[in-house]
Amino acid sequence: MAFTRSIRLSGLGGRGLPYIRSRPISSLSFHSWSYPPSVSDVANDEVTRLASSPRRPLTLTDLLRHGRPPLSQEALLASANFALSLIPTRLAYRIQALRNLPFIVVSNPHITKIYNNYVHSLSTLLPYQQRRITTMEEEIQFTDAMADLVQTHTNTIPVLARGFLECKKYISAAEVTKFLDEHLRARIGTRLIAQQHLALHMASQPSADDTRQAQATPSNYIGVIDTALRPAQLIRTCEEFVAEICELKYGVRPRLVIDGEPEATFAHVPVHVEYIITELLKNAFRAVVECSNEREPVEVTIAAAPDVPDKHVQERSGSNQKSSDAEVDFRIGKDTEELPDRDELLGSLNTSTQSITIRIRDRGGGVPPDLLPNIWSYNFTTYREDDLPGGDNGNIDALNAISGSGTNTSSIAGLGYGLPLSRAYAEYFGGSIAVQSLWGWGTDVYLTLQGVGKVE
Repeated sequence: MAFTRSIRLSGLGGRGLPYIRSRPISSLSFHSWSYPPSVSDVANDEVTRLASSPRRPLTLTDLLRHGRPPLSQEALLASANFALSLIPTRLAYRIQALRNLPFIVVSNPHITKIYNNYVHSLSTLLPYQQRRITTMEEEIQFTDAMADLVQTHTNTIPVLARGFLECKKYISAAEVTKFLDEHLRARIGTRLIAQQHLALHMASQPSADDTRQAQATPSNYIGVIDTALRPAQLIRTCEEFVAEICELKYGVRPRLVIDGEPEATFAHVPVHVEYIITELLKNAFRAVVECSNEREPVEVTIAAAPDVPDKHVQERSGSNQKSSDAEVDFRIGKDTEELPDRDELLGSLNTSTQSITIRIRDRGGGVPPDLLPNIWSYNFTTYREDDLPGGDNGNIDALNAISGSGTNTSSIAGLGYGLPLSRAYAEYFGGSIAVQSLWGWGTDVYLTLQGVGKVE
């Protein structure tokens, strides 16, 4: 497969998640609008039209639909058009949501920055929006735009958090939680679609060094999805990281035991699972240490449900999914042909859907009853305004780590984002997180992940 030019691998987004771009981010033409923001690059009626498009759930099978890389030119073009059919509408929907915030809140420079980033990204994609991508040169240009989009929105969460913290006098905590729940769930889907195409593009590049290419793209990966993800192995990785933090902060290193079905595998997005597991282990380790009960190991039980036909689970997860979790099914232009059929694109990928439940049990004394109702709320009062640093350090560093779906947060205590953001990642594909606390004894957390079973 010949390409007119290739997009360079620039670094890692999150942990082990590649992102690419062909020019430095500083070359992007960001606008420094003051509120009310200028909409010269994106007309109001265009935003309204896109934001009013019908929506449908995104499934993991949708992300697998283009097949295993390296992709043919036809499949790569289909992947680009699939991303283009969804992302502009999602950006428009978030622009509308930001505009609906109280005037004084959107006037905050941090929140205005996020608004401008979304307008910039949408204006970048609009030239492609009325037509299909039909040549490899257009695909490369579009992939370049996707790489810029991923990089531009990397720090959305910490910037929004700082903005809402500064505006806490003007907007209620309930309104902030509602906005962030919708915004972060929408962000998960947008980034997944973009990163999946970027990863498929990179894995489909011809390489003079076949060995290096094989090492860069493991055979069990289809884009950002690990088709043979082993939760037990990931839990051990997260345990090592959290234990090191715990030892640095408290001087002790709690133990962890895994039972159940440690050999179970399924297909899922590893950076999502890694973030969730890390947050849950941070809570469990901190609880047992502060309860002076670190001699009692944290018990992790893995239970794998039998595979079920993919279509039935898609129907169930789609019906249970919140409207804010849904993707937009927007067709490009008026006279363009429909996107290729999903089954046709899947080709030899015979998928089934499997749920894996992970129970994390600790003897850390449980959650105080007066705090239990608030564990799913985004906490903007943990730190005072004068605690916020002027530079990129301290609390903002921790928020940056959260925003990248990484696990290198700087404080084991977290910032109040851990559980609600973990639940957003789990629920996005039909999973769940449930907490059962015995005050004075300990806590059981049940994480259910709805993934894809065997992918052949």
